[in-house]
Amino acid sequence: MKQSVQELAALYQNNLFAVAFNVCKNAQDAEDIVQDTFIQYYTTKKEFDSEQHIRAWLIRVAINKAKNVNQTFWKRNKLSLEDYMETLTFETPESENLFETVMCLPEKYRIVIHLFYYEDYSVREIADILKLGESNVKIRLSRGRALLRETLKEEWNDDK
Repeated sequence: MKQSVQELAALYQNNLFAVAFNVCKNAQDAEDIVQDTFIQYYTTKKEFDSEQHIRAWLIRVAINKAKNVNQTFWKRNKLSLEDYMETLTFETPESENLFETVMCLPEKYRIVIHLFYYEDYSVREIADILKLGESNVKIRLSRGRALLRETLKEEWNDDK
């Protein structure tokens, strides 16, 4: 017995997501696991006895894939921002505060600010690295600086 993936997705997608999420504790990983599970079902040559057999097989595959995700190098060696901050040394408390503020920026601004100020890349080099136009990099730098200025100004005014 082999059911179509569309039928099974409609029936079991939410169940598989819940199982995967319970194991890996990450919504994006759980979504990937559900997709991978259905791909594996689609490509398997296995014959199933009943719908309950299919459901049990799907759940078992999702659990195994979630366990595999938890054992990857990236998951085992992942640090929270706070833990990472403890490993860094800064010359002054102000530079530490600035770095923390940069790390809290939205990703598209954080990356260009980091490459420009911490890695000393030029606007042209950043554009090449990120596959963006130079004007786009300049805009992101400008907006990132404005966000930093606003955030740091609020913190500085709070200290007074």
